[in-house]
Amino acid sequence: MKIAVFSAQPYDRRFLDEARIAELEKTPSAPIEAVYFTDRLTIDTVALAQGCAVVCVFVNDILDAPVLQALHALGVRAVLLRCAGFNNVDVQAGERLGMFMARVPTYAPEAVAEHALALVMTLNRRTHRAYARVREGNFALDGLLGMTLHGKTVGIVGAGQIGTAAAHIFKGLGCTVLVSDPAPQLQLGAIATRVTLEQLLAQSDIVSLHCPLMEATRHLINATSLALMKPGAMLVNTSRGALIDTMAVIAALKCKQLGALAIDVYEQESDLFFHDHSSDIIDDDVFQRLMTFPNVLVTGHQGFFTVEAMREIAAVTFANLACHTRGEPSANALAVNARPT
Repeated sequence: MKIAVFSAQPYDRRFLDEARIAELEKTPSAPIEAVYFTDRLTIDTVALAQGCAVVCVFVNDILDAPVLQALHALGVRAVLLRCAGFNNVDVQAGERLGMFMARVPTYAPEAVAEHALALVMTLNRRTHRAYARVREGNFALDGLLGMTLHGKTVGIVGAGQIGTAAAHIFKGLGCTVLVSDPAPQLQLGAIATRVTLEQLLAQSDIVSLHCPLMEATRHLINATSLALMKPGAMLVNTSRGALIDTMAVIAALKCKQLGALAIDVYEQESDLFFHDHSSDIIDDDVFQRLMTFPNVLVTGHQGFFTVEAMREIAAVTFANLACHTRGEPSANALAVNARPT
């Protein structure tokens, strides 16, 4: 069986090949060949999957109806997502075509939660700026003043596995933790207090987003919700870029309603993230405007990027493939009414 792996970076190849070899050792009679492409899957790159029965995709690949139809016409019968979110997939179109579609619903949720904490700590204590100063022999403390997190209120929007892990982390720091989720999946007990989104925004010193991207959550953080936030609060997003209306956030930063912003995701990230643009002129004016703020911290969608998470992603991806080849249902299959975790 031949698999076309899109949006593949060297680290993807490393961990997927490890899992592929392990799978081959278990079933040597069913060899799997993986072909890696750095290209994103779009209608313009579908042809790269020629001769493959399966495609393996990531968060910024496009799997709308035209792409899925084109893949099906090439003989592709399975789509393996090496991520949890599937807002980039037209699940109904895939079901109509009879395609097997499965994701990795959870992978080391602590990895993303820990990255959210890293963003908060870095932006709050200005360690990134302190590092640069000390490298130049500047040991002055002016401009590096932060706040003690112990005793502060942290609002977690989305109480899936990642949000729950984040709640435990911030509770461990001595924070008061509030959670807003219409259908929390895990019991937080004494760890957090469940409140409405409006209450969470009004009371939190730090708001951390851990919810999936759906129509109901697109631009969840907008001019209206930003106005409800405690003046000077910090906003953190390690989930999906489109949860935030970036222009509204910029306006809130300019008037100092929003005190700080830390993001690992960006609504228009597909043209930027996962590639080296250090020698390019970045023509995204909105992103460039964000980067002018000293109280904004951006990382390039690396929240998931730990050894443990990468190994789990690869292992579950090939376990999903094994279900497809055996004609068995997968617990990780996409469904029209599924709620991303």
